[in-house]
Amino acid sequence: MPSAFQNLRRISLTAWIMIAMVIGVFIGWLWPEVGMALKPLSTIFLRMIKSIIVPIIFGTLVVGIAGHGDDMKRVGRLALKSIIYFEIVTTIALFIGLAAVNITKPGIGVQIQASPDEGEKLASNTPTGMGFLEHVVPTSFFDAAAKNEVLQIVFFSILFAVALSQVKGRPKEIVLAGCEGLAEVMFKFTAIVMRYAPIGIGAAIAVTVGHSGLGVLINLGKLILTLYGALVVLVLVVFVPVALMFKVPIREFLAAVREPALIAFSTTSSEAALPRAMQAMEGIGVPRRIVAFVMPTGYSFNLDGSTLYLA
Repeated sequence: MPSAFQNLRRISLTAWIMIAMVIGVFIGWLWPEVGMALKPLSTIFLRMIKSIIVPIIFGTLVVGIAGHGDDMKRVGRLALKSIIYFEIVTTIALFIGLAAVNITKPGIGVQIQASPDEGEKLASNTPTGMGFLEHVVPTSFFDAAAKNEVLQIVFFSILFAVALSQVKGRPKEIVLAGCEGLAEVMFKFTAIVMRYAPIGIGAAIAVTVGHSGLGVLINLGKLILTLYGALVVLVLVVFVPVALMFKVPIREFLAAVREPALIAFSTTSSEAALPRAMQAMEGIGVPRRIVAFVMPTGYSFNLDGSTLYLA
């Protein structure tokens, strides 16, 4: 007869995360001060996750590009297809978001005061086209890594991989082996960090509810329902047809993205979910070269959820 400890070990990580989220809601609701005091636990989890991003992107992207021969045309085709897909889907998400807010009008009755300083700061930080291109190029790899500038890391990693693909013989093999080893270690590192995920995510939910209370969720309930309704429409209209078109096993895919989705939802950070999402996609058979290129660039260019929200 299995012991209670063995039964607990059989519970999946996804289930533990959901249990922790429910506990976090109750702690933040019933004991707001206790919920707020749990913030360091949430911060520790986010810091551990963010520490994974740079090495895992660099290692997987270099191996994905330079480790597959000298066929740079294949890399170019992958980049072109990815950017076209990002542009089309993001545009569709924008139209769905605009349609949703014009039909439901969720902002009516909700008054949020913004200071003039915040408006001026937002206007001054709006990037221009040339400013965006300038920002993509890092002044230093280590500076970009310290600031977790994903797009700059992707840019540097691609150039590094292209340069490495032009190197012949043992030097190339040594660097490739090092990058492949780095990627493998970081995936194991991700698995270790994810064991702490229920505690970090439960604490994040407790902090959010403890700070804002359940009342803010009720007052903004129409906005939340509109947003998630629009997300459901986007999934049904775009993602499901795309999955069927390319014969993606939908159930297997949904099972793979449950944990990354819960992490992103509870921490309000898609950045926190990126390492686990990359690991999950490799787990269902997506080639590493595709995962390494498409997911980090999609993180920067294919912000469908943010587009729906901002619309």
